[in-house]
Amino acid sequence: MSDNKTQANKRLGRGLSALLGTPPDESVVDAQSPSRIKENEFTEIKISLIDTNPFQPRTEFEETALEELSRSIQNQGLIQPITVRKSENGRYQLIAGERRLRASKMAGLKTIAAYVRTASDVQMLEMGLIENIQRQDLNPIEVALSFQRLMDECNLKQEELATKVSKSRSLIANYLRLLKLCTPVQKAVCEGKISMGHAKMLAAMDDVDVQTDIMNKIIEKGLSVRQLEVLVKQINTNVSSPKTTTKVHLPQQFNIIQKSLSTLYNTSIDIKRNAKGKGNIIFSFKSDTELERILALLEKK
Repeated sequence: MSDNKTQANKRLGRGLSALLGTPPDESVVDAQSPSRIKENEFTEIKISLIDTNPFQPRTEFEETALEELSRSIQNQGLIQPITVRKSENGRYQLIAGERRLRASKMAGLKTIAAYVRTASDVQMLEMGLIENIQRQDLNPIEVALSFQRLMDECNLKQEELATKVSKSRSLIANYLRLLKLCTPVQKAVCEGKISMGHAKMLAAMDDVDVQTDIMNKIIEKGLSVRQLEVLVKQINTNVSSPKTTTKVHLPQQFNIIQKSLSTLYNTSIDIKRNAKGKGNIIFSFKSDTELERILALLEKK
C-alpha cells in the first residue's frame, strides 16, 4: 500500500507529464535523439535544449512575479506547458511561455512540459503577441511595437490585424499612435509612470519638448487624465491666440520729421519705432515711375 502511495506522489510531482501518462525516461529528449518527438504533441524536454523566442514581444519580466511563480512550480508543478518548435541541431525554440520557462529554471527543474508544434517566424511572433495580450502581460509600448511588427511582417492592414488579435480597430490605432511619442515619454509609459490615457493625449502633440514638459508635470503633480485634458486645452488656446503687441507712440519730433519728409518727397512716408529706439522709415510709391522719382531725389541728397 505504501509503495502505491509513493508511486502516486512521484506522478503528482512530475506535474503535467504525470497527467498525460508519459513515462519520464521516454519523454525527455536529448540532442542525439530529436526524432523521438513528433510535432503537434505534448512531451517533456530538457530545459537546456530550449532557446528563447527571438520574436518575443515582451521585454520586461518582473522579478518578484517570477519568484512567486517559481515557488508555485516547486510546490505544485507546472500546470500549463510551454509551446516550442523544433530548431536545428536537435534543439528547440520557444514559441510561447517564456515566463514559465524562466520560473522553471529558477525552481531548479531540468525538464519542462512542452507542446511541440510547427510554426513559421511570423506565426511565432503572432502567437507570442496574442498570448501576452490575452494575459495582459505587455506594457502599452510593447503592444504597440508588436502590432506594428505584425503589420509590417505579415503585410496586414489595421482592420485585418484587429480581426486577427480580436481587438477593435480603434484600439489598434490608439496603440500605434504611441509610437509617435518621444523616447522619454515612451519610457515613462513602460515604467507605468503615466497611463495609456495620458500617453494618447501626448501622442497628439508634435513638439517633442512639449511632450516631455507635460509628461514631467503629469508625474510631478499626479495629474489625472481629466486634469491633463484641461491643461492641454489651455496650451492649445494660448498657442492659437494671436499675440497682442503694445503700440509705441512716436515722440512729437518724429511726427514733425514724418510730415516734413512726406512733403519733401511728395509721397506717403511712415516711421516705425519700438520702445528701444529701433525702427524703420518706409517710403510708399504707386508705380515704377514714382519709385524712380523718389530714388533720384534720394541720390541728390
